[in-house]
Amino acid sequence: MELDFSPVWAGWPQLLQGAWVTVEITSVALVLGCLLGLLVGIGRLNPARRITYGLCTAYVAAIRGTPLLVQLFILFFGLPQFGILLPAFFCGVIGLGIYSGAYVSEIVRGAIQSVDRGQMEAARSLGMSSGKAMRNIVLPQALVRMIPPLGNEFIALIKNSALVSLLTIHDLMHVGQKIISVSYRSLEVYLAIAVVYFVLTGLTTLALRHVEQRLRAGGMVQ
Repeated sequence: MELDFSPVWAGWPQLLQGAWVTVEITSVALVLGCLLGLLVGIGRLNPARRITYGLCTAYVAAIRGTPLLVQLFILFFGLPQFGILLPAFFCGVIGLGIYSGAYVSEIVRGAIQSVDRGQMEAARSLGMSSGKAMRNIVLPQALVRMIPPLGNEFIALIKNSALVSLLTIHDLMHVGQKIISVSYRSLEVYLAIAVVYFVLTGLTTLALRHVEQRLRAGGMVQ
């Protein structure tokens, strides 16, 4: 059997368009996941606040304990039973964002806890409220430490975004499946899709490495 990549070349513009949709979905979902993860991560810092801590802990356990595909299907196929109809793109973004938020919250919590407690105590001794000390003293230091694990989360999110193709979103995987349905050249198309994902994750890795090097050169990362 010989490989025939002619369907890939013919459908290359559509594959690139699908790759751009993948980047859009992943980027918006990461922003949502970071915002949600920041709130949940901070909410899990103080067990004394039982309601907040309990809700945040339950959210992380539920999301990390169930498959992403099931969560996407609940949004896309389950919510319409309650009269809630969301566009497929929104379901994909929200689903990926909620999923990512659970993992980002652990990154946030770990980074904040890695900052010396003396920083908070010193800020409080200067008359700062706990909230102001967190915003101005602790979080800036923690954010720098979050960059490497957040980069790993972004790369994982790019690969996990392939699942949104099952919601009829015209991302890279969905476009590839449409080409396969016409050409019947599964191996060639999937190889091309794998190459595109590899390029996307590779460029992300290089960009993050550059950011880390800049921060290290500036003395912000030890």
